[in-house]
Amino acid sequence: MKTRHLQALPLALSILLAACAGVSPQVPPRQLAEPQPSVTVAPPVVAPLDTGAVTLPAADAWDQLRSSFAMADCDADPEILTWAHRYTRNPQQFESQLQAVLPQLVYVQQVAAQYDVAGEFVLLPWVESHFRPVLARRNLPAGMWQIMPVTAGSMGLRVDGHYDGRLDVPAAANAVMKLLKQYHDEFQDWRVTDYAYNAGEFTVKKLIQQHGMPGDEPIIPKWPVRKVTREHLTKLLAMACVVREPARFNVSLPTLPSEQHLVKVAMPRSMPIAQAADHAGMSVDALKDLNAAFRSDTIDTSASSYLLLPVSHARQFRDALLGQASSSTFSASLAGGHDGNQTSPASVAADTQAVAQERQKTHIVQNGESLWQIAHRYSVSTTQLQRWNHLHGNTLKPGQVLQISSSH
Repeated sequence: MKTRHLQALPLALSILLAACAGVSPQVPPRQLAEPQPSVTVAPPVVAPLDTGAVTLPAADAWDQLRSSFAMADCDADPEILTWAHRYTRNPQQFESQLQAVLPQLVYVQQVAAQYDVAGEFVLLPWVESHFRPVLARRNLPAGMWQIMPVTAGSMGLRVDGHYDGRLDVPAAANAVMKLLKQYHDEFQDWRVTDYAYNAGEFTVKKLIQQHGMPGDEPIIPKWPVRKVTREHLTKLLAMACVVREPARFNVSLPTLPSEQHLVKVAMPRSMPIAQAADHAGMSVDALKDLNAAFRSDTIDTSASSYLLLPVSHARQFRDALLGQASSSTFSASLAGGHDGNQTSPASVAADTQAVAQERQKTHIVQNGESLWQIAHRYSVSTTQLQRWNHLHGNTLKPGQVLQISSSH
């Protein structure tokens, strides 16, 4: 089967992000109106947004995807058309589902282009999970790529009680595309590559030893594989068929405003998910959906040093961090200017933390307040509140006094 070389998507930072990304990671201390003894305080480093974001108009994105297809078209096999019609049986529902996952689809498209992987595989998560972040269950596949735990380990994805790399969109997309590229380099056939992804590399090698490489026809190789493996390739080609000829199935491919494109935002430190969501101007659930790899209520930078956010929210998140860094530096400068002595950054930070802990030492539960609301208010996690107050659930009573920080 002849394949065409893929045209990689141009990876360029959107004009909308240019000003934001150009901000220096270090925020200089604000100057006081009157000369004061200076205090050298290093503000938290806030990294610029990921410059690998693509913000092509949606129509161009679909055109780019079509141009990167390397396998058969709609009429290559009757089963391809059958599945294409099944996917689009309810055109309005199909369009709505596709619109909901379009940010993830476009992000995967960028990664596929980097690895020169056939464009059909951008649609692989649709076949696997409809791009949903399927949560892990014991010894079962997870994430929108439906990766088994043992496979995740071989792909270099961390999976433990705190973090599941299979649900990390950038990490998993890169791991999968790297694997698909390796399969194609070995087998030189994108159809066999798909079989290897679904049935396993060793199964495919055994089939090649017994039956040789499949010919160009039939399009769906007639190897003695499970029905699910044959259907996996058929479904992939069916989705590509809909993208090729949407009018044929009475559907319109949705558009994605540039502000909704996904970008990676570097995290300068760990923080509660509620605080990160507040900085980004998003609901906690929406932020968790995009960053489902974190299994607790905390963004742990030791597991992953970035968040995945829409462009508009990424800019707001970064501005919040910059503002927080600037405010902290200015407050520290005032604190060190009373006696003219140089105050070390460590002592300023310690004093600031001590004041904050004193102010937020306890909280009296008001009628109707929930544990999540209190955690959100004080920028801590519900797990921390439960641990500090020896709570075994989320039930609270009005008048109950909660400790808001560790006593240690």
